[in-house]
Amino acid sequence: MMKSRIPYYWLCQIIGWSAYIVLFIFFYLTLRTRVQPYFYQTLVSEASLGFIITHIMRAFIKKYKLVEKPVNEQVVYIILISIAFTLVYGSTIAKLEEWLEFESDKQRVLTFLNKMIRISLGYFFIIIVWNLIYFAYHYIVKTRQAQLDKIRLESLVKELELKTIKAHINPHFIFNALNSIRALIDENPNRARNAITELSNILRSSMQVEKVETVPFEKELGIVKDYLALEYIRFEDRLKIEYQIDEDTLDQPVPPMMLQTLVENAIKHGIGKQVGGGLVKVISDFKDNFHELVVLNTGYLNGHIQEGDGFGLLSTRNRLQLLFGEKANFEIKQVGSDLVEARILIPV
Repeated sequence: MMKSRIPYYWLCQIIGWSAYIVLFIFFYLTLRTRVQPYFYQTLVSEASLGFIITHIMRAFIKKYKLVEKPVNEQVVYIILISIAFTLVYGSTIAKLEEWLEFESDKQRVLTFLNKMIRISLGYFFIIIVWNLIYFAYHYIVKTRQAQLDKIRLESLVKELELKTIKAHINPHFIFNALNSIRALIDENPNRARNAITELSNILRSSMQVEKVETVPFEKELGIVKDYLALEYIRFEDRLKIEYQIDEDTLDQPVPPMMLQTLVENAIKHGIGKQVGGGLVKVISDFKDNFHELVVLNTGYLNGHIQEGDGFGLLSTRNRLQLLFGEKANFEIKQVGSDLVEARILIPV
C-alpha cells in the first residue's frame, strides 16, 4: 500500500518556518550580547504565528485568484497583501506582548503602536519573500502547463492536418466533385469554372490548416459556402441551404476547418442518407459571453455517435479547450424528430 505524500505546500511551510527558527537560534547563540528571557518560547510563538498568517494569506490569494492575474498586476498585489498581512502579524505580536506588561492606558497605546510598527518593519521582508516565492512557483507551473498545452495542440493540429487532407483528397470526394463539374461543362461553363475554384479553395485550406491555430470566422465561412455550393451541384433541389450569420461575428477567431468538418458530417450522415434530402443551416451569433456556432441538419443520431466519424468529438473538444480554455464547449444532439444540432461555444 502506497503512503500518501505530503503536499508540496505544507512541506515548504514546515521546512521554511523551521529554517526560520534554526537561523534565529544560530544568530542568538553566536552573536548575542546578552541573554534574552523567554527567547526560545517567543521565537517558536512568532514562527507559529507566521505559519498561520501566511496560510491565511494563501487562502486569500486563492479565493481571489490573484495568481491568475497578469504579471504586472501580480506585482501590485504582492506589495499590497504583503503590507496588509505584515500589519496583521505586527499588531498580533504587539498585542501578545502588551498582555504580558502592566502599563497605564496612555503608555499602553503608545507602546502598542511603536511595537506594531517596529515588528511590522522587521517582518515585512519575510512576508514579501514568502509571496515572491509563492507567486513565482505558480507562474512557473502555469508557464509549464501552457507549454504542455501548446505541444498537445500542435499534436492535435498535425492529426487534424492528416485527417483533413485524407477527408478531402480521397477518391470518393474527388469523384463526386469532378463528376458534378463535368456535367456542368457543356450546359453551364461559367458555373463549372466557379466550381473548380471552389474545389481549389477547399483543397488549399485543407493543406494549410496546420500553419495557423485560428482564422477569422469570415474565412472559415467562405470555405463552408464553397463546400456547400459544390454539394448543391450534386444534390440539387434535395439540398436546402440556409445561413443565419451575425455580421459582428465575422472577425471572431475560430479553429480552421472545424465548422467545415461539421457541415461535411451533416451532409455525409444526414442529407446523404435521406431519400428526399433535407436542410443544412449554419448559424453564427453571440450568446451571453460566447460566440455560438451551430450546424443544423435533417437526419438522425440513432441513439449513438461514432467517434470515428469526422475528427471525433473528443479531439474536437480537446482542440477547442486547448485554444480557448475550459469554457469552450462542443456538443451534438438530436433536437427534433428529424433534426440534428452540432453546437460550438467559444468564449469571447
